[in-house]
Amino acid sequence: MTYRIIQVGTGGQGARWCSTYLPENVEDGRIDVVAAVDVDPEQHENATELVDEEQCYTDAATAFEAVDADACTIVIPPWLHEDVVDAAIEHDLHILSEKPIADSLEASVRIAEKVSRAGLKMGVTMSHRFDRDKTSFRRQLRRNDSGPLDYLVGRFTCNARSYGTWGAFRHEMEDVLMIEGAVHQLDFIADTAGSRCETVYADTWCPEWAEYEGDVQALVQLRFENGTRATWEGAKANAVTLNGWNSDYLRAECRDETLVLDDRELVRYPYDPGREGVVGGRTTDGDPVPLDEQDKWSNTWLVEQFVDWLDGGEPMATNVQDNLQSMALIAAAMESSQTGEPVYVQSLLADARRSITTE
Repeated sequence: MTYRIIQVGTGGQGARWCSTYLPENVEDGRIDVVAAVDVDPEQHENATELVDEEQCYTDAATAFEAVDADACTIVIPPWLHEDVVDAAIEHDLHILSEKPIADSLEASVRIAEKVSRAGLKMGVTMSHRFDRDKTSFRRQLRRNDSGPLDYLVGRFTCNARSYGTWGAFRHEMEDVLMIEGAVHQLDFIADTAGSRCETVYADTWCPEWAEYEGDVQALVQLRFENGTRATWEGAKANAVTLNGWNSDYLRAECRDETLVLDDRELVRYPYDPGREGVVGGRTTDGDPVPLDEQDKWSNTWLVEQFVDWLDGGEPMATNVQDNLQSMALIAAAMESSQTGEPVYVQSLLADARRSITTE
């Protein structure tokens, strides 16, 4: 079945949806884009390869009322998501939304509960988890050559300190690194760990040379319910970009090998008992691992997964209920940084759920 989609948000990341993520799925006959929405009419031009000018609107609720559709996408700033979700539910539309679900854990829980009560399906596009390099890393780790996973190390560090470098609105957000950056990074780290997160300890800050209102540097420690540990370094105000957007660093330390992803190159270092020692540098050059091949990656692939779910397949891995784990990770990191104490992630999520049910 071909699903009729209304694209909400055609500027910024929405332009990328219009030019890259949606067209391949249109060509495959999986979706038909029947309308586009953006509050700025000048951004409608980005959607004109998909829809005619008269199919463009400046208000989502108006578009939902005027156009017969099966689902909508949401590609607008996080604090605006809930209003569009409410309108989508009113018009019985399934939803595929850009991360994060919303700009707070409480709003995210509300959204998930509303969608569930309405009997609708909502997915969240955690694009990094389904990018080619991270997917190849995860598959390699689970091919039984590595042995048990001990701990993970991640790095996402950039030179983006000047105003507007990371999109003007982000420079005016609180906790912007957590909400707009770590939401991807901690998500794929948790997915790689293969377990729900138990505790998070985080320290976030904004150096004086960074032109941001919120914190843009972070050091985060995580412990998962299966015993795996992880550490993550995130920065937007460094002197140099070492591992920027889509060029992440991720290292898995396992019993039988060390697996390293760095700037989209994957290398494995098998354990060699004959090279044990503490003196000197790296003891081996490692074995390069080719990245996996397939037709679609990232959000293009996630659109396909969403359609498969609508067709009656298994829920996509990033369905809104399961994706609350990612939001809880971010909320726990922000709370930990404020209190200086580790935060129990599942307790925080349970508290948020209780607060919503008592509203």
